[in-house]
Amino acid sequence: MSDPGLTRVVVTRGDGAVDDALAVEEPLEIRVDGKALAVVMRTPGEDLDLAAGFLWTEGVIDGPDDLAALDHCRDPNRPNPKNVVLAVLAAGVRAGAERFERARREMYAASSCGLCGKATIDRVFQQAPPLPRRAPLDPALVVELPTRLRGVQPRFAATGGLHGAALFTRTGELLVAREDVGRHNAVDKVLGARLRADALPLAECVLVVSGRAGFEIVQKALMAGVPALVAVGAASSLADRLAREAGLDLCTFVRPGGFNRHA
Repeated sequence: MSDPGLTRVVVTRGDGAVDDALAVEEPLEIRVDGKALAVVMRTPGEDLDLAAGFLWTEGVIDGPDDLAALDHCRDPNRPNPKNVVLAVLAAGVRAGAERFERARREMYAASSCGLCGKATIDRVFQQAPPLPRRAPLDPALVVELPTRLRGVQPRFAATGGLHGAALFTRTGELLVAREDVGRHNAVDKVLGARLRADALPLAECVLVVSGRAGFEIVQKALMAGVPALVAVGAASSLADRLAREAGLDLCTFVRPGGFNRHA
């Protein structure tokens, strides 16, 4: 079976034409109880993991029991039904409609200007309180984890155009890995996979990402209760601030020779 996340094109290289692999990028609409919540540009594959992780990290659901159903659209009359995921909240989910509207408002606010760092962090803490204090990750493990992540990124190896994310145990055992053209999507796919498998909590896990550690990546880790984040790239100022205030063990610019610990 062909990989839905890859496509082949002919490009010119030097004086000749060559066959090249590209990462597929297509929109995915996420609908909750019949209402459109968001459209994300993603790499097809693991769409249900992506939707579940997105709903979790945006605060629409608290866990797997809050989802009654999650599936692709099956309407043959709808254009591109494979690009639509339908989520049904379980009966009795606390203020389901209010959660939906709050998530939609906060996504709008996050994409607008005028919010200061304190207001943004306060919004996160309303749903994800600071983490319990615990010992930092073993430095020897930290410098190994990006290499282990690279070893489970076949689409990146084929295209050079996808981000990777993975969850490991604190002893370095790989639990789940995903790839996507979007950094946030790769994280949502990883977290959503564990949520759909009812493999929670994640208090003994480490999230590893192939790119930088922006505010949204730190936020998603906190929403999922992941206490440690390892990033190949740099942290932003707001990610650094949120990690410090939340007690997240954030390690960035991880290289064989060392890394930065934001503590």
